[in-house]
Amino acid sequence: MDTAWVALALTLKVAGWATAINMVFGVAVGLALSRWRWMGRDVVDALLTLPMVLPPTVLGYYLLVLLGRHGVIGQWLQDKLGIQLIFTWQGAVIAASVVAFPLVFKAARAAFENVEPNLEQAARVLGLSETAVFFRVTLPLAWRGILAGSLLAFARATGEFGATLMVAGSIAGETQTLSIAVYEAVQAGQDATANFLVLVTSVSCFALLLSAGYLAPGRIAGQTQRGAR
Repeated sequence: MDTAWVALALTLKVAGWATAINMVFGVAVGLALSRWRWMGRDVVDALLTLPMVLPPTVLGYYLLVLLGRHGVIGQWLQDKLGIQLIFTWQGAVIAASVVAFPLVFKAARAAFENVEPNLEQAARVLGLSETAVFFRVTLPLAWRGILAGSLLAFARATGEFGATLMVAGSIAGETQTLSIAVYEAVQAGQDATANFLVLVTSVSCFALLLSAGYLAPGRIAGQTQRGAR
């Protein structure tokens, strides 16, 4: 049963990195699309949201075309930097990041659009730079939405299967995440292993939901108010 714990650790590692990457790029893109008005913005928004509705296997195919040994990006990385992403845990991170990206991006954009512009303008009048306005006004007002999107992205990355399997494969101890380990055990007829993996997966997901509920902005605000009393 050590396979389950190794797969769980790898799954959390991949999901953690994917969520961190999405928090950086998702927040940046969400801020850009919420603030700048330009032709084609809706098209860009639709393209960035595509991973939410496309089958994971289709996303995996696109990533193989781009990152494979003969792909545009993959060949350049291999020739110039000696980096290979296919069948590595880093490839699994990229796959999970692409699949979960819309959850952070859409939440961040909505959160930034709900920030009152007058508050930002007042900060500028007081002499704050744009960077200071973002970190001292905009981000503190939008962090709840960003947190909610990040929690959903982490959960989505934890359960990712299709794109990860196509890009990273199923190498035990290296790229075999928990969802892939369950699939492999069922295919091999290893019922005991499959049952244990499913139990670990279920308990992990339940713990994740409890954590998400505890970290929910409404509950945090409520606890803060009770503490103030």
